[in-house]
Amino acid sequence: MYPVKEHIAKLLDSLPQGVRLVAVSKYHPAEYIEEAYAVGQRIFGESHVQELRQKVEVLPSDIEWHFIGHLQTNKVKYIAPYITMIESVDSERLIAEINKQCLKHNRVVDVLLELHVAKEETKSGFTPEELEVLLASGVKEKYPNVRICGLMTMASYTDDESLIDSEFEQASQFFDKIKTNYFAADDYFAVRSWGMSGDYPLAIKHHSNMIRVGTLLFGPRVY
Repeated sequence: MYPVKEHIAKLLDSLPQGVRLVAVSKYHPAEYIEEAYAVGQRIFGESHVQELRQKVEVLPSDIEWHFIGHLQTNKVKYIAPYITMIESVDSERLIAEINKQCLKHNRVVDVLLELHVAKEETKSGFTPEELEVLLASGVKEKYPNVRICGLMTMASYTDDESLIDSEFEQASQFFDKIKTNYFAADDYFAVRSWGMSGDYPLAIKHHSNMIRVGTLLFGPRVY
């Protein structure tokens, strides 16, 4: 079995205070999550609704489940009863559906708005301009069962550290702008989610306080 406990403990020990780890457990068995849980990890990231539902049924109830992949609106109803955070919100249509389904369960669910700063066109999310328009339209007040807690972004998939640096810095500066203009009085708007297995040290340098790490912790994915 892959030495999950050892890798989780090592990474947790190395993180600066205030930086939270989302252990990306998609395509990995429940046993690996149990190993990580045993050394204190509580936040796990999944991106497939069916796989997530199966894991929720057999794993401890105090796990914080984060949905980290592209979420289709027709799948929201399946995770609305238990999801802790949806990290990849990329349209107002999705926000509206999350609000609708969470209202049915009398829940307020935390979300992150996905910001597109990468040079790669394949990356999804709002451009900074689109996000400003969305927030200026009063989206925060319009959907009371959705709590916007911050921004999520992914840097370009490249070995060019200067490019990654600039993209994370752009995300950090944009977060500060949005915080000041729309969430100045809201303590909950505090999550800067950028950084993965290959670039999380750079992300932390640019004020990320939530990183998503999978392969580094769990090894190659089990499809």
